[in-house]
Amino acid sequence: MTVKEVVEKMGLKVFSGEKGLDREVLGGYTSDLLSDVMGHAKEGEIWVSLQTHKNIMAVAGLKDLAAIVLVKGLQPEEDTVAVSNEEGLPILGTDEQCFEFTGKLYALIHN
Repeated sequence: MTVKEVVEKMGLKVFSGEKGLDREVLGGYTSDLLSDVMGHAKEGEIWVSLQTHKNIMAVAGLKDLAAIVLVKGLQPEEDTVAVSNEEGLPILGTDEQCFEFTGKLYALIHN
């Protein structure tokens, strides 16, 4: 499944990084601690988070994640969007709570 397919099936907003919508999604990881994501997220996963600052791009790039989904209607900061577009790593958004979205993403990926 690609990031684009996840966007379409889950009704996500694409904030930036459209060049990366064809990335393959291999799983998901939910955390707001950057060190936790660095230590445990795996390549190709979608990262679900509340974090909106530029450092999320450094972590996502380091781990070669497929995309980042911001929950609760949060929006990425301007400099975060710039890095996302430069690296082609999508930042997506949903109004759903983290718990709800993570469950739906899990069901989508594993069905």
